[in-house]
Amino acid sequence: MIYDTSTLAIHARGLVRRYGDLTAVAGIDLDVRRGMIFAVLGPNGAGKTTLLRMLATLTAADEGSATVMGHDITTAPQKVRASISMTGQFASLDEDLTGRDNLVMLARLWGFRGGAARARADDLLTAFELSAAARKQVKNYSGGMRRRLDIAASLVVTPGVLFLDEPTTGLDPSARQGVWRLIRQLAESGVTILLTTQYLEEADQLAERIAVIDHGRKIAEGTSRELKAATGSGVLHVTLADQGQLDAAADLLATHLGNVVQRSPEGAELSVLAGDAIAANAALSALIADGFALSDFRMGAPSLDEVFFALTGQNDASRQPVIEKAVP
Repeated sequence: MIYDTSTLAIHARGLVRRYGDLTAVAGIDLDVRRGMIFAVLGPNGAGKTTLLRMLATLTAADEGSATVMGHDITTAPQKVRASISMTGQFASLDEDLTGRDNLVMLARLWGFRGGAARARADDLLTAFELSAAARKQVKNYSGGMRRRLDIAASLVVTPGVLFLDEPTTGLDPSARQGVWRLIRQLAESGVTILLTTQYLEEADQLAERIAVIDHGRKIAEGTSRELKAATGSGVLHVTLADQGQLDAAADLLATHLGNVVQRSPEGAELSVLAGDAIAANAALSALIADGFALSDFRMGAPSLDEVFFALTGQNDASRQPVIEKAVP
């Protein structure tokens, strides 16, 4: 998709970062329109964090160029930093201070004085539903509360672009939903959000556009709907009456359909890209002929996790645990 660059919060071309013999980011192009939520999806080690650090001017690019809010990351890094905020994977808070004291301290560092710093802290605590815990030490916060406070801390001064590096890592489903609500609210207020995630459901739920990266390269980009359509395949879902037959059934499906079979988190359902109904019916017939008892089967559109595996070809057992489906 081609954008007028004046409408872009982020415009990157050919970004490369090497660490010795390792190329962490290998020529990534990126266009992020102002006011949108854009997700960079990939497994651990794909280059997501390195990409964010380059755009935030924390890591220099070896090749390529980029602008953030119209400022060049190489020639105008101070202007870039003045227009962004970044929240990493782990909270950067003083655990011995209260939540309010953390925010007041940061507000003063940003130039707020006296009552203005306290008022800004109180506004953020209210907005992030932390007022009741304002005078608790951060070390006594739950994971979800700490994450909300960390994001609040990055918004003492409202940025043009907010970088969120795996914002819900380690959170339980309820806390994750809370952070998702906050991210949507921030986008609605006009903040551009670039987030990295290894949670497929997170990208699906939040992002207007998604870039899929693997081994430092962008291998696909589009809306969730476009990425799902790009596989050109339906997915056959099979549930066996006898879970002791799952391994054998998976082997048979893989042989007939030529694709790796995935198991649901509970292990009860097998899913595999089937191509079309004719191929799916042939595979089902083979299962029945070999004596497998099926309690359920259906064809459906591919989910985002199935899209990722189809795009990367990395659906072997060693890679599957890296990409997780977030539980809403």
